[in-house]
Amino acid sequence: MYHFFRIFLSGILVIATQWLFLGRVTLWGAYPDAVLLFVAWVGLRKGRQWGATTGFLTGILLDAIYGTWGLHMFVKTLLGFITGLYPATDRETLVIVPRQAFLGGFAVALIHNGIFVTLLALQQGVQNSFLVTGLWLGSALYTAFIAILADLLSDI
Repeated sequence: MYHFFRIFLSGILVIATQWLFLGRVTLWGAYPDAVLLFVAWVGLRKGRQWGATTGFLTGILLDAIYGTWGLHMFVKTLLGFITGLYPATDRETLVIVPRQAFLGGFAVALIHNGIFVTLLALQQGVQNSFLVTGLWLGSALYTAFIAILADLLSDI
């Protein structure tokens, strides 16, 4: 029960950080997704059920905040489930170096942003090159750099 409340409070803190700070710090229209990194971390740490549940709960809160009903919830649940298919069985295997954080964050963000941008374009009926360059690739790179920062700060 202690782990549930710890993960729940961490999720609320990450969502608040994403909404109040990271969502407003954009580079050429791209923004990082710390919630995605949190969902992937929970999935890797606890397994697919925890990852999918965390993705669902954080996604529905982001949908309520941003008004994109169902998009964040679906994509984050899917990514939480996929990353949870490969849980770390030992705490020692979860020690991550910055290069692994960058590559893992970039790969997860590429998949997440690709699905998200596709669904967003279909929902809005928009065709724009910014969806590919800014939201898909740019945000994936930005998220990967946030993964490096999170990894470096977790060692402190």
